[in-house]
Amino acid sequence: MGVQTDSFAVLLADFIQNLEDERRLSPYTVRNYRHTLAMFERFLIEHAGSLPTPEILAELETKDFRAFLAMRMSKGVSTPTLRLDLSAIRAFYRFLSHRTKLENPALRAVRTAKLPARLPRPLSRQDTDDLRAELATDSHANAADWQTLRDYALVTLLYGAGLRISEALSLKWADAPFGNQLVIAGKGGKSRMLPVIGPIRHAVQKYQDAIVKHSKAKFYPERPTENGKPPALFFSATGKPLSSRMAQKMMQRVRQTLGLPESATPHALRHSFATHLLAGSGDLRAVQELLGHSSLAATQRYTAVDVSTLLEVYKSAHPRG
Repeated sequence: MGVQTDSFAVLLADFIQNLEDERRLSPYTVRNYRHTLAMFERFLIEHAGSLPTPEILAELETKDFRAFLAMRMSKGVSTPTLRLDLSAIRAFYRFLSHRTKLENPALRAVRTAKLPARLPRPLSRQDTDDLRAELATDSHANAADWQTLRDYALVTLLYGAGLRISEALSLKWADAPFGNQLVIAGKGGKSRMLPVIGPIRHAVQKYQDAIVKHSKAKFYPERPTENGKPPALFFSATGKPLSSRMAQKMMQRVRQTLGLPESATPHALRHSFATHLLAGSGDLRAVQELLGHSSLAATQRYTAVDVSTLLEVYKSAHPRG
């Protein structure tokens, strides 16, 4: 079976649909892949002097791919961004290989600079306690304000269960009230079952009760949304699902109030969950299961965090540190 002759635009549209419908990647990832491949198409038009056909895609040499990356580097993009660009192109070619039998071994020889190893940046136990106490104070002082209760419930869920922000925001209104366990659909469609501790159940239940009792908005969360999809558990004042950007802005407001570092983001709560749990239990496999890591190596980073924290304490407290 030969290479199909669909245009680049058609192939790209099919690829994006595959990412959304079959691979179910996050909207953020899909948007980045689409942006990178649109730039790649424009580059090829200038580089080859014509619209990129499947034949041209199959005949590109290693130097052509490197020229694209060099062009991106000349724009001042960072090494992590270059690696993401190359990842998008490789994913596109894998898709072409499966769907159209198009192959280009030259792409395998393309490499980018290695990234320095970066450790997760969790909050300290004290900072985590201060963060939750600040939000709890807001929620107690404004018991009728469902948005303050929502923020407290979200932070309690992120830290108490180690969820990614995308996982927390994908929960539906009907998923609560929570029982003792919660099934989470993680990356790559992999599901995992998490224990739900009392503070999480209490915070989410209080948030839901406040909405049902006090909400004067035009929407009502138990009713399906206009597009027929089940309503989200966490949503904004307009009734739309709460976005990760809104969650980040909430964390920014609280960390500025408390004087916390800029690393105090929603995702830092997941890092804090893993680091504090591992320090208390030492059970690497259990933490791996709770985080939904497919590789134990990903979880082992948190042991390095704990050691680095101990070294900082040693250096600051030991008389000969």
